[in-house]
Amino acid sequence: MRLSQQMKLAPHMIQSMEILQLPAMALIERIEQELASNPTLELRESRDDADQIKAERSQERRDDREGERELVIKDESKTNDHADDFERLSNFSDELGEAWEGDAFGRGESFRPVRQDGDRDVKLDAMANTPARPLSLADQLLEQWLLVEAEPAIRKAGEFLIGHIDDDGYIRTDRQILIDKEKPHDLEVSELDEALELLKSTLEPVGLAASDVRECLLLQIDARSRANDASDLHFERMLVSEYLKDIESNRLPRIARATGVEIERIKEAICNLRQFYIHPGRMLVSENLRAIRPDAIIDFNDEHDCYQVQLTNGRLPAVQINPRYLKMVKDKRLSKQDREFIGNNMRSARWLLDAIEQRNNTLQRVIAVVVDAQRDFFEQGRQALRPLPMTVVADQLGIHVATVSRAVSEKYLQTPRGIYPLRMFFSGGTETESGDAMSWSAVQAKLQQIIQSEDKTHPLSDDLLVVELKKHGIDIARRTVAKYRKQLNILPARQRKEY
Repeated sequence: MRLSQQMKLAPHMIQSMEILQLPAMALIERIEQELASNPTLELRESRDDADQIKAERSQERRDDREGERELVIKDESKTNDHADDFERLSNFSDELGEAWEGDAFGRGESFRPVRQDGDRDVKLDAMANTPARPLSLADQLLEQWLLVEAEPAIRKAGEFLIGHIDDDGYIRTDRQILIDKEKPHDLEVSELDEALELLKSTLEPVGLAASDVRECLLLQIDARSRANDASDLHFERMLVSEYLKDIESNRLPRIARATGVEIERIKEAICNLRQFYIHPGRMLVSENLRAIRPDAIIDFNDEHDCYQVQLTNGRLPAVQINPRYLKMVKDKRLSKQDREFIGNNMRSARWLLDAIEQRNNTLQRVIAVVVDAQRDFFEQGRQALRPLPMTVVADQLGIHVATVSRAVSEKYLQTPRGIYPLRMFFSGGTETESGDAMSWSAVQAKLQQIIQSEDKTHPLSDDLLVVELKKHGIDIARRTVAKYRKQLNILPARQRKEY
């Protein structure tokens, strides 16, 4: 026996923290999953929308019935047949034929699935419009390889090599190493070499299956020369073969001294080389860009001279607990097992609704503090960002710093200056010589501005960048300048130099 204290989180508290951390897109998916699994939860439809939908459907039914009357082919009480009825039937057949051969089917448009009640099935419609999963790079190359005439052993060797082409389109591993490592059956180095040459000459785009950037560019230059006899790429080919490292390091004077060619001609050749691509594999497989939906919109209110925060909750599915289950859970005629099932689902639904409400409340408060502290950013730009630690926001709101961290995780703000991640507004910083606080993001923005306005014929080194920043009251070390320059994907001074 021993006496101890333990702290445990209740399930609804864990769910609340998870909901708080979800961005808008993930929260929508979570709500849809709960709707599919929890029978007590349903979509809430406003009364005005329901009345409008009901009125529109009633009007559609009246329009469909308008002009309709009973079709009588022959009336026994009259001697004459109803010729106009036959005419209506004939016109209906003609109209049906025109619809079949007309716009919708004549143009080859896709068929829209329709439910039995006459309304379009939204789910089936969405499934029909969903794009197919794109083929991988290896699958596309294998399809091309099937059209190439080759001996069975060479074809098998080609399939083996295609499996080792990376996302950039290169085979960077030596064939003998591949054989020793993979140990493919009945494959010799000579067969792999023959298959490799065939891959280089047949796969599209040109440059696939090369071993490095130099070979990739040479394959494309040779293919361009064969396709267009008038194009003279001899000098460009010589530069790639012998001086590619100097081109990458922007050592154009060294190339000019070695070749005896003027720098202007070298710059022209490099401009021609930019027409080629060094990652041919990426031309077949595009990167999937993640869609960003802002969690809040920041607008300026002219009347009150302030920035207002509006959460994008209108895009979230409006859900509620089905009133019918509220009555069923109190019905004594139901079995105990049924009442427990309904009660558990209702409890889960309430937790979800409470967690969403708490998430919105916390997110609204956190963003309001951020907007108030970073007003200079919305008016002046990134250089006006101020240091804003999460601990300061947590103390101001009276919540834990971990709650602030979860609230800003993967959230985005739509501001008058564009869409930015919420976490960008939280950072440390430094103090300028004038005593003003300046965030590290603002320092990076200032560094980028200085580099953009420099004389490209005499670019600033990292030491000179330290001096320029000091003129603006920012005193940081050289290694910090080098680190920020790399984070901004800015080349060193030697490679930024223009001749």
